[in-house]
Amino acid sequence: MAALECLRDISLEYLIVAIPNDSMMHTRWYRSISGEEFARTYSWGNDPARARDYDAASPCDHLDVPQTNGFQCCFDTSFLSFERETGGTILSRVQDNLTKYVYYIRSKYLFGCEGARSQVLRQLNTPLIKNPGQGLATNILVKVDLSQVLDTRKGNLHWVMQPDGEHPAFGWATISRMIKPWNEWMFIMLPRPGSGFDFQPTHKEYLEALKHILDILKWYINEMIAEYYSEGNIFCLGDAVHRHPPFNGLGSNTCIQDAYNLAWKIAYFMKNRAGPEIFESYSAERQPVGEGLITRANQGLRDHILLSAATPEGSARIARLQDAVCGTSQEFHAVGVEMNQRYESRAVYAADEKARPPLPNNSILEHKSHLPREPTPSGLASYGVFSLFIGAAARTLGIEIRVYSISWAQNYKDVYFNWARRREVSEDGYVLVRLDRFVGWRSQSMISQPKEKLLLVLRAMLSRPL
Repeated sequence: MAALECLRDISLEYLIVAIPNDSMMHTRWYRSISGEEFARTYSWGNDPARARDYDAASPCDHLDVPQTNGFQCCFDTSFLSFERETGGTILSRVQDNLTKYVYYIRSKYLFGCEGARSQVLRQLNTPLIKNPGQGLATNILVKVDLSQVLDTRKGNLHWVMQPDGEHPAFGWATISRMIKPWNEWMFIMLPRPGSGFDFQPTHKEYLEALKHILDILKWYINEMIAEYYSEGNIFCLGDAVHRHPPFNGLGSNTCIQDAYNLAWKIAYFMKNRAGPEIFESYSAERQPVGEGLITRANQGLRDHILLSAATPEGSARIARLQDAVCGTSQEFHAVGVEMNQRYESRAVYAADEKARPPLPNNSILEHKSHLPREPTPSGLASYGVFSLFIGAAARTLGIEIRVYSISWAQNYKDVYFNWARRREVSEDGYVLVRLDRFVGWRSQSMISQPKEKLLLVLRAMLSRPL
């Protein structure tokens, strides 16, 4: 949802070619996709008991955008290397993938967002924090029509669970991941825990289980995060700096948020609205988010391993199954993982803050907003400018700031008192929201010289000299 809010700001939320939310309603565990079903759980905000939590967290609904529809584009190039030039510019050496012609691009900045094999990150020699990987997984793209089978079992994730069967090491457990409803599927084959990485199945071995194969892709189940995301005017983002399995659906979401965080800071510096020190806040804010992401995604895989392990028959086994399915709520109802992001950097002015309220007891399942979102702020904040929420309207500074007054007899009324419960300031306080909808400053109550104080705060947040 947080990534969709980024796209919403540039009017792309409703233009995405995506699978609608009602096709993502369930996650299932079964012996065969048309046969015995062991369990199912609501997913991605579709649980009626959790709908209120998701509505409060974001104005956007979940969508599913499978990353299988690749296409060729202009400037289809491979990055080869870079060198820093006198004066601070960067000279990048690239190769046209069609003609194989090698040429150079001179730029003020270099953004390493070329995925898990990032050459930019490799040349920077950025240290990586690594935990042991969980093996080599295989994606198998298949054309098969399952519409009749799934008419009453809609969902985009279906786990094959046959703990009492014999399986090859490369395909110990399998996820049937819907790509196009309901005739294109990705079968994700996960290895037996501890079986290593050296698998070389033949095409015939794949065909023994699956027909009409469109593509086969192997990938490492990594738990890896860069220690820092930037060095000078070179910035790395996305899968280049955080590498993990796709559990919790946090991959592209976090990539988009990395780009969003960096883009507004680059834009403000290029327009002389911010000083160069603001770039220090990029890694300070996004690296902790990425570290939490890789931990949660890998734990999601470990949670599912409990479901595929063979155990003794009987009621005790059924109880363990129920407990394990309930444990997957940490993946499928993890609104807190998506939205509980708190930044500590020079781009957040914390001098006037009281002790920050703690995150919820279960910060994975429960959400404590980085921006009080009700009744209207999530729809008002951002759109390329700072936003100031107060009890009485004001105008200030040359930087565009949109001012919204939420109170009795003001522009917006808090008739449900949701804003009052979430704003963490008094009725006459101030809440300044950055372009990326994160709170940049709060004043607990009205101050005597608000214009001067706001100028001081903004200069500190944007690294501009006093």
